[in-house]
Amino acid sequence: MQKKIPMRKCVGCGQMLEKREMIRVLKTPEDEIILDTTGRANGRGAYICNSKECLMKAIKNKGLERSLKSRIPEEVSARLKEELS
Repeated sequence: MQKKIPMRKCVGCGQMLEKREMIRVLKTPEDEIILDTTGRANGRGAYICNSKECLMKAIKNKGLERSLKSRIPEEVSARLKEELS
């Protein structure tokens, strides 16, 4: 019996991919928005493809804001873009 591979949907492009191929953007219980590299941190997460274009789309179409249920300040999105590149 083969193990089930967890799939997640990118909030930028809407594509379904394996969880481990994606990057998790996390809203911590302290309302801080960070990139979660481990995929294990506590908080509300949204997944994006490992590309700057998907991050840009997710910010532009407010997919990231909807998933994290909070507004994303300009400096946070700038930091996310920097961490991703």
